[in-house]
Amino acid sequence: MQATARKTNVFQLTATAILTAVGILIPMVAPRIVIGPASYTLASHAAIFVAMFISPKVAIGVTLGTTVGFFFGGFPLIIVFRAASHIIWALPGAIYLSKIDKFKISWVKLRVFSFIIAIVHGIGELAAVVLFYFGTGFPEDLGFLWLLSFIGLGTVVHSMIDLEIANVVRLALQTQKPYRELARSDRYRDTAPQQG
Repeated sequence: MQATARKTNVFQLTATAILTAVGILIPMVAPRIVIGPASYTLASHAAIFVAMFISPKVAIGVTLGTTVGFFFGGFPLIIVFRAASHIIWALPGAIYLSKIDKFKISWVKLRVFSFIIAIVHGIGELAAVVLFYFGTGFPEDLGFLWLLSFIGLGTVVHSMIDLEIANVVRLALQTQKPYRELARSDRYRDTAPQQG
């Protein structure tokens, strides 16, 4: 039992390090659209979503790691604020996933989960932008409707797209026996698919 716990800890630490590195690298190289303080970088949240499917600890580590990485990487402070807001959806989402059989999650259940997480994600990023500008003053061309459209609703769509990308990675990982053994929750230890 102690050996299994040690293996799980090493796996989670390694996954956190790799996914944090990927989460910092993607915004540097992936295609992006920038409209004022709103930016949409393809797959920029995918590493956090993959981490959520592994465990809450990994989700927290990757979220905090990417935030610190953006700060030290010289990204604009507003991007760092938005990255920090990810904790409000990454942790609850990971906790939920740890309590269900994520190896057998249905297509419909995953999309409902994606939509709910995307709404919380959009609200979090909207709040981060509002708080960021609260102290310095909003730019004149940055109205509430603009914020709601490009930060709030834009983030909802962006989040759902990134979860789909992460789901492709998750499904590929699930075919690997070592991943299945280490990523599944104890509650569903005997129900993971036995392929690979």
